[in-house]
Amino acid sequence: MQIPDTSTLGAHVTDRGVAFGLWAPRATKVELALIGARNEQHNHDMQRGDDGIWSVEVDGIGAGQQYGFRVHGPWDPSDGSRFNPARLLLDPYARAIVGGIDFRGPILDHVTGDPFTISTEDSFGAVPVSVVVADTAPPTPVAKRRPMSETVIYETHLRGFTKLHPEVPEHLRGSYLGMADPAVIAYLVDLGVTAVEFLPLQHFVSEPFIANKGLRNYWGYNTLGFFAPHAAYAPRGTVGNQVADFKTMVSALHEAGIEVLLDVVYNHTGEGGHEGPTLSMRGIDHDAYYRLTNDRRDDYDVTGCGNSVNTAHPMVLQLVLDSLRYWVTEMGVDGFRFDLATTLIRDWHHHVDQNHPFKQAIADDPVFRDVKIIAEPWDIGPYGYQVGAWGPGWSEWNDRFRDHVRDYWRGSVHGVQELATRLAGSPDLFDRPGRTPQASVNFVTAHDGFTMRDLVSYDVKHNLANGEANRDGTDNNHSWNHGWEGDTSDPLITAIRRRQVLNLMATQILAAGTPMLTAGDEFGRTQKGNNNAYCQDSPLSWVDWTIPDQWRDVRDRVAALIALRRDHEVLRLDEFAHHTEVLGEGGENLQRVDLTWMDGASGQMGEDAWHDGSRRLLGMYVSDEKEAFLTWFNSASEPAPATLPGLPWGHGFEIVWHSADDDELPIQKTLPARAPLTIPGRSVVVMRVLVPQSSEELLRLQGEAAAAPVPQSSEELLRVQEEAAAAPVPSGD
Repeated sequence: MQIPDTSTLGAHVTDRGVAFGLWAPRATKVELALIGARNEQHNHDMQRGDDGIWSVEVDGIGAGQQYGFRVHGPWDPSDGSRFNPARLLLDPYARAIVGGIDFRGPILDHVTGDPFTISTEDSFGAVPVSVVVADTAPPTPVAKRRPMSETVIYETHLRGFTKLHPEVPEHLRGSYLGMADPAVIAYLVDLGVTAVEFLPLQHFVSEPFIANKGLRNYWGYNTLGFFAPHAAYAPRGTVGNQVADFKTMVSALHEAGIEVLLDVVYNHTGEGGHEGPTLSMRGIDHDAYYRLTNDRRDDYDVTGCGNSVNTAHPMVLQLVLDSLRYWVTEMGVDGFRFDLATTLIRDWHHHVDQNHPFKQAIADDPVFRDVKIIAEPWDIGPYGYQVGAWGPGWSEWNDRFRDHVRDYWRGSVHGVQELATRLAGSPDLFDRPGRTPQASVNFVTAHDGFTMRDLVSYDVKHNLANGEANRDGTDNNHSWNHGWEGDTSDPLITAIRRRQVLNLMATQILAAGTPMLTAGDEFGRTQKGNNNAYCQDSPLSWVDWTIPDQWRDVRDRVAALIALRRDHEVLRLDEFAHHTEVLGEGGENLQRVDLTWMDGASGQMGEDAWHDGSRRLLGMYVSDEKEAFLTWFNSASEPAPATLPGLPWGHGFEIVWHSADDDELPIQKTLPARAPLTIPGRSVVVMRVLVPQSSEELLRLQGEAAAAPVPQSSEELLRVQEEAAAAPVPSGD
């Protein structure tokens, strides 16, 4: 179909008043309902155009005007027609929304208990309404959007991050302006993250079954307005102020060099299935906006949330694309993570189509040229699991990384082959034409599931507070409580848990790809074993800024590792490494490679080592023409004896970061080639490698090494170290 001009949709302030537009092609009549200061309604008939867009301009009104639509048409649920003018409907293009839902009121389009018999009771007063918002300047842009290779993502809930922050003024906590507070910005800068990925900030509502339990949808994965910032995060009132507050927050983050990513939910809406409330799209055109089953009565649900938005329809797809462009051009957003993204690429028959017009439109539109595009690459429908299939321009949440890294550090793996694959950027999934390791978003935890502290503190979920008898949330956590379920004062258990958090953090930060941290994991945030805290708007979910000293040390070590990654390009490869020879400036072969794996004994891993199911030690060696790093991963409980490799891999090895206790490693941090080194149990040890810069230097160092004795014991090594400490060590720069 020919796409009409959608720029007239929504509400636009004009010189005379406000112009309104609504696409409702099957409606027989549409009324604009203007809501006055005393909640009185004034209805205006809208005129239908040939393109199915209804429009009207009303003089003498402006920004702040509240409004809704009443859409007339046939009531024929068997034909996907659920038109009911007794329902006051939100504008899909509304830039702000005010008011909540009275779940006791007439919010259904049908009589209770019979979804196919129309209800004529008016919903006004029980449903939210749209708000006219005037155009304003966009936020301060970020100086330069970083490439994904330089990006470290920090996933956080906006309200939960500042609700308990002691330095944020109390009246701003949990708000857009609270997130913009200098103390919050300074923390993010000091930690070293480059992008904040917010859980949904598009206006959302709670589901009836949650509200009936006295809880609320906290996470926000129940969108009602694709253009509207969530009103509850604006502390000074919600009649349009949320737009200005959102822009203020974006400007503050951008001025600190931090990009803003939104977790967006276009796969379903807060109306749920046809037995749920009718608040917007269902009443405008159930058959157009949502996927229906073949009988055209029921919603075709591939999201698990009752409905699925029908992006196979060109006008619905246009709504999604218009929304995305708005958040980029007008609201300053730098990227998106698409919740249940597979739903967005299903065709008219609900089949997955990786060449879907949605993907083509994003690829072709210059608005999205340097915008980060991240998929949650699955939904619950047929063939919904699409990890690795999204192609150039897309990054994807990598659940294979998440699950294996968890299993490796709890000791539930067979050897280290898959660990190497995940550390290399998961080339089995993503090494395809036009893709880089950054296609893999490497994460161990996210909002959905255990926090990292809980991951090492609980064997099973503890979700009773959710009111579902502990039935909700996954039972497949890949977690380990280290001998005690939940919090304990045992110093040995608490120490190993902190160490395991460091190990998990280090693995996702050092692996090739794009690391994503979950807010508070770096200093031990806990949800007391709740792995599905979507309905917990309480201290259980809020970030607790009372941080014990031991966890401050964990946080400082995480920040140091992020800084190390930032300062050394070789630690964030932007191309897949294939054991390729490293060449010097003149094209000379330096006899080392871009990526290889060390066994801690004979040098590079051999077949026997790769097939040793009991092996838990792996050395990851990365190199370019200027520098190299060797990182040891040891998930065994016991220390592992190792011998550092010799030339051409390096002639000196400096420990620059580790997750162990200081007394478990040599006092002298720079070790000679072929020196013995004991890798502590359950630890990561990062070593900067001093490497020859030219073939001439390599030959000279090889000659010197051949004449030098190799330390055969720890005592001899200590003597060599003392001699090395007394002499200047080449910097390798």
